Amino acid sequence: MATGFSINEYPNVDQIYKDLRKLVSLPIRSIRKNEMENIIQNYFETKCAKSKTMITKASEFIPGGVQHNLSFNFPFPLVFTKAAGAYLYDLDGNKYIDFLQAGGPTVLGSNPTSVRKKVIELLDSTGPVTGLFHEYEYKLAEKIVELVPSVEMFRMLGSGTEACMASIRVARLATKKKNIVKMGGAYHGWSDQLAYGLRIPGTRHFEANGVPRSIFKYTQEFYPNDLNSLESVLKRNRFFGGTAAVLIEPVGPESGTRPLDFDFNKGVRELCNKYGALLIFDEVVTAFRIGLSGAQGYFGVDPDLTVFGKVVAGGYPSAGGLGGKKEYMKYVSAGLQTGTKKALIGGTMAANPLSSLAGYFTLCEMEKTKACETSGRAGDRLTKGLQKLIKKYDLPFVAFNQGSICHLETVGTMLLDIDIKKFWTIKKTIAEAHKRKHAMEEMGAAYMSEGLVTLAGSRLYTSASDTDAVIDDALKRFDRVFQKVEGV
Repeated sequence: MATGFSINEYPNVDQIYKDLRKLVSLPIRSIRKNEMENIIQNYFETKCAKSKTMITKASEFIPGGVQHNLSFNFPFPLVFTKAAGAYLYDLDGNKYIDFLQAGGPTVLGSNPTSVRKKVIELLDSTGPVTGLFHEYEYKLAEKIVELVPSVEMFRMLGSGTEACMASIRVARLATKKKNIVKMGGAYHGWSDQLAYGLRIPGTRHFEANGVPRSIFKYTQEFYPNDLNSLESVLKRNRFFGGTAAVLIEPVGPESGTRPLDFDFNKGVRELCNKYGALLIFDEVVTAFRIGLSGAQGYFGVDPDLTVFGKVVAGGYPSAGGLGGKKEYMKYVSAGLQTGTKKALIGGTMAANPLSSLAGYFTLCEMEKTKACETSGRAGDRLTKGLQKLIKKYDLPFVAFNQGSICHLETVGTMLLDIDIKKFWTIKKTIAEAHKRKHAMEEMGAAYMSEGLVTLAGSRLYTSASDTDAVIDDALKRFDRVFQKVEGV
């Protein structure tokens, strides 16, 4: 039966946490040392030599040799030259199954022909940017308002980071309150005020290098899946400027790496109503991937503001935007309107003709082809197959998914816990996380050597291009990797 969503069955969150706690309590099991040496020598050094040469040259001009964090893979980044549907191809001619999907935005699969044709037509007629209004700005905004129930108006911006920044400025103007409360462990872009409690709940400012601690005077975090933790913060804030907004990812921090109980979002909505705070959903990943009405449509919860990114430009640049109720969106009005204090936002390249058109036709194609459901079935098939392999080799790994967002936890880097009352343990926990991160990088390299591109070796995005044959082929490759794990 058609549901319109990529999630066919919501995961058993209690069981997932039980399995994850067991995983992080055990010694790290990564690729055997001799196998890792063989992978580096026989695959990366031999079959990816052109990539290594180019990255070495790039390192002379680009810090770290790459421009994007997703590109930095162990032992060195690969250079990709072609993307098509479910596959990627590198500079040396190697072919890969693409479970990165540009970090999540390409739900149709990479470089879909139907969208590309429209983009080429636009480039021939208008070019990518004029700095002036284009008809597809209106068409994209109208389409998003049509699809997402809580969104009455939409303003496009340059990125998810910019949209998060705009959302908290709007919340402060609308409520006349000061504090912003976020879910610990979540990533809401790299702006100063939201670089708090990153990756692991309770880390507070410790991962926010380059940001003065004073910036976080009005930013707090609460523990995922814990409404009591959230209410404690909201109660305290009543005496220190009030809470302007609660900002969360509706499937959980880091795209559901720490999954939330199904009814958790409803509880957050009720607490926001009780304490007069706006509820902001960061749907950079989930909007149009979980479903065309977003995760909010799936959970049946209306936020006051929604942050968009990723799919909103169909995989093209300037993928960001803010949507919400008219009474709040008036604070980001552009043009010559007066009479209302407006949030300080901008962006010369935001809502350019190229991104607006690509986003519009991507959403239309997804709606026509039921891409969310198709990608979700692929995610289910992949996850169930991984779970069988984990059982086959008696590994402590944990695989679960929220539709087309799939998680394969082999070391649990971001699942470590911090007792925020024992602040002196934070550095020790972060050190352990960095140790586990290297093991995760080695797993990612092993996947890559088998022609599997993942996000940091622990997250996989499926697309509508992932047929049963593609998924079954991928599982055979994962099987070969698991055979190389210590203790197998």
